[in-house]
Amino acid sequence: MSKSNKLTFWIFVALVFGVVLGTILHAWYPPTPALSYEESLLRIQQEQALAGEQKGLSASIQEIQADSLKSAKEKWESIAQVISQDKSKQALHQKLAKAASRDEVMDSTLKQVLDYLSILTDIFLRLIKMIIAPLVFSTLVVGVAKLGDLKDVGRIGGKTMLWFISASFVSLLLGCVLVNLFEPGKIMHTEVPSALLDSGIDKNSVTLKGFITHIIPSSVVEAMAHNEILQIVVFSLLFGMATAAIGKPGETIIKAMDAVGHVMLKITSMVMYVAPVAVFAAMTSVVAKKGLGVLGTYAVFIGEFYFGLLLLWLILFGVAFLLIRNRVKTLFSRIKESLLLAFSTASSEAAYPKLMEELERFGCRNQIVSFTLPLGYSFNLDGSMMYMTFASLFIAQSYGIDMSISEQMLMLLTLMVTSKGIAGVPRASLVVIAGTLSTFNIPEAGLLLLLGVDHLLDMGRSATNVVGNAVATVAVSKWEKKLAD
Repeated sequence: MSKSNKLTFWIFVALVFGVVLGTILHAWYPPTPALSYEESLLRIQQEQALAGEQKGLSASIQEIQADSLKSAKEKWESIAQVISQDKSKQALHQKLAKAASRDEVMDSTLKQVLDYLSILTDIFLRLIKMIIAPLVFSTLVVGVAKLGDLKDVGRIGGKTMLWFISASFVSLLLGCVLVNLFEPGKIMHTEVPSALLDSGIDKNSVTLKGFITHIIPSSVVEAMAHNEILQIVVFSLLFGMATAAIGKPGETIIKAMDAVGHVMLKITSMVMYVAPVAVFAAMTSVVAKKGLGVLGTYAVFIGEFYFGLLLLWLILFGVAFLLIRNRVKTLFSRIKESLLLAFSTASSEAAYPKLMEELERFGCRNQIVSFTLPLGYSFNLDGSMMYMTFASLFIAQSYGIDMSISEQMLMLLTLMVTSKGIAGVPRASLVVIAGTLSTFNIPEAGLLLLLGVDHLLDMGRSATNVVGNAVATVAVSKWEKKLAD
């Protein structure tokens, strides 16, 4: 077994053992079910009495509470309406909303165990993040400087962005078609929630102005400190072009940056020894928190989404086959470790250094890899693209909101634009979806339907993002006739 295959084997073993241990821990320390409506209200009243904040609810709320003819949901809606009209009771509404939407309460012992396990995953992800900024900067500077001619930079950049836009459109359209075909939301039969119920996702964190100003770094040191890939790319492009423009004096810088890039890749190979341990900890944590039962609750939605991802993989690898024929098998073999890493950690960023190394080994020129891949991590997130239309229309279906074909196409185009500003935004896909839902008058609280299984979905879309960027790099290399046999 080769060194590369050994690592893949141990990552897979860690994945399986993580699922097994997580299942055992979930069975030993089952979570406490979330409080019911009545229990939540009683608990809040007790807290208020003890704190001396209020001796009780207003007479109108007490009357609603005492009405035996009203269901729990009707009581909730009525009390929410009363509270919304009285600013002095806003804090109570927030507590009620939080209690009504929260997940099950985790056992304290299990929480402590998972906190210790999370150290292993955090160490690995921190080691990876430590590498990314110097690796992107050094390799991109060398790639642009070696291209030399600004016409070459513009030509390659144009081909790269053409691929990204085309792939994004296909991914969004595929998600739209599949969710209309399967209609997974219709089995939910969810009532439209109160307008006061908050999803907890900040839909305003992505704006056109914010995106445009975010592209330009106010400080390259700050950009590297926060791993702002898009900002690092912009600075690296300018630095690389300036290095090429000064001629012979720039050769020293190119050699130095080339050496830094090779050092970073060497560090990557060292860090990869920690990968199986990190994968084990990550999978144990996910399954221990949610249990395998979460798959049953959302089995249809998860199964149909992963089927969609499989179709997207087939499309991407199909295009790759048209370009490189039978070498597509070798390509898959090269990137399989990166796929496992992205899947198990739910982070395509974790796979970035290894993916760059393997694509160069596959035959892609360093100049193309170092140019295309960093841009891809900002503009070409195919798995996330498909998820956005799939999830948005799933939520609409869950509430029985019918959307015409023209409205769905408008949503697709809206996501096409807004999704290009998600690089570096926490829970990026959910943020963009939240903004899109409000645009089309779909309750944002519908995101609460997905939060419980979002991590499981994120695993699949992270791996798909890796596939999309790998195929994009190969495609641009082939078009530029810089793909070695």
